Amino acid sequence: MYKILVSDAISDSGLKALYDHPNFTVDKKPGLPAEELKIIIQNYDALIVRSQTQVTEEILENANKLQVIARAGVGVDNIDVKAATKKGIIVINAPGANTISAAELTMAMMMSLARSIPQAHASTSVGKWERNSFKGVELYEKTLGVVGMGKIGTEVAMRAKSFGMKILGYDPYLTEDRADSLGLKKASLDDIAQEADFITIHTPLIKETRGLINDDYLAKTKQGVRIINCARGGIIDEAALVRALNSGKVAGAALDVFETEPSTNLELLGHPNVIVTPHLGASTVEAQEKVAHEVSEEIIEIFETQSISHAVNMPQISGETHKKLQPFITLGEQMGMLAIQLLKEAPDNIEINYFGELAKENTDLLTRTMVKGILSYHLGDTVNLINAHHLLKDQGVTSNVSKNPKSKGFASYVELTLYRDGAKSNIGATVLNGYGARIVKMNDYRVDVRPEPYLLYIKHHDIPGMIGRVGSTLGDFDINIGTMQVGRSEVGGEAIMVLTLDKIADKDVIHALTVIRGLEYAQFLELPNGVVPVMS
Repeated sequence: MYKILVSDAISDSGLKALYDHPNFTVDKKPGLPAEELKIIIQNYDALIVRSQTQVTEEILENANKLQVIARAGVGVDNIDVKAATKKGIIVINAPGANTISAAELTMAMMMSLARSIPQAHASTSVGKWERNSFKGVELYEKTLGVVGMGKIGTEVAMRAKSFGMKILGYDPYLTEDRADSLGLKKASLDDIAQEADFITIHTPLIKETRGLINDDYLAKTKQGVRIINCARGGIIDEAALVRALNSGKVAGAALDVFETEPSTNLELLGHPNVIVTPHLGASTVEAQEKVAHEVSEEIIEIFETQSISHAVNMPQISGETHKKLQPFITLGEQMGMLAIQLLKEAPDNIEINYFGELAKENTDLLTRTMVKGILSYHLGDTVNLINAHHLLKDQGVTSNVSKNPKSKGFASYVELTLYRDGAKSNIGATVLNGYGARIVKMNDYRVDVRPEPYLLYIKHHDIPGMIGRVGSTLGDFDINIGTMQVGRSEVGGEAIMVLTLDKIADKDVIHALTVIRGLEYAQFLELPNGVVPVMS
């Protein structure tokens, strides 16, 4: 018998598969204090939570029997995934179960915003009759900008079309063909700012999207634009939004998510042109049943057949293969992150080539780590080793993997190349016995770089004094250089310089470098340095 603890208020009908299964017993104890949970967790094989229970490292210290933590929802912010991985605990979620609920809430917020329904209700419910105070606008023939064309964004676009709206879709992976098939126009963020009457946000919260809707972006928008965010707090700079609301640049905003939750931003919450709800995207009977059903079925699959579909932290792999690939695992994700930053846009084609001893192994896990590194740049923590290939297909990206047992100067060598509309970036890497991971090729230039968190990539003319000028400029900003590698095509020709730094080089540093005579281009690159967990 497997014992399952449900520590949050989760749909009983969604848990039916577990209740009815002869090999599982379910204890439902919502609202457990952390101290009590820490004590009783040692008795359970699996834990199911929503967002209320905080699964901390301290709680997991006693979880010596626990094999699975299931989040009945999408985000796993309330789970210490790193601590769970250390303990050998699989963390799963239900990534697609709330799509319809979130899309419908977005439409409800947009319609409420267009017609000032909450404000009109508040006025009328206290006996007022202010018809002239709540003149709205129609959705018909208005332009809707959808920022993020994943599952939820796509569902919103389809529903908005039925209102006769013109749809502009932005997503790094949205192709012209897919946009045409959906009956919408592929657009840039600036296109949406300049043309959209309504803007709705459906991107993950990652470094590149934090503060995406800020003062600069709002200044580009149409006068009187209306903004909806039912995705993630932090994508909109709330202070900038308040300023735009006060100036009239933004006619109104409808928000289900906030920079901090529960929100205490009274200036925003109490603004007369703002509609707010307390993070209700997945709060429907149907969505709660779906997420509970999805994680219940997967828990049964994990314990009965060892099949894992939505693991956030662990794919299944044999111990022998794991041992052989382990030195390359972190390197693979770093290669993906490097390549996508150098390309600067979403790829439409990926090529991975394995050489030497590595080509003789099952490299699917390593391929997944590279794909995860590539996709996570735009998709954030929605990407894991399980869904990496699936998401790649969803984005319309083609891929090709080849293997050649002949060496390329190293016992094992892997090369990753990304393509987009004639542009490309490529990274070659190996693991040197006794020296560890090395990047040995960048954009067809030979280098020897240890992958570290902060890198600086410079393209320049091969002229005397360049290294000194770069070093001096970095010194002016109190940035220490760890290592420096140079590569060139020919004497006096094009060359690159790759430096490891002790801290971040911000935009002021990059600007100072680009004014150096003969320096064509400088880019700061940031790499993850954590180990990609696998299941042994």
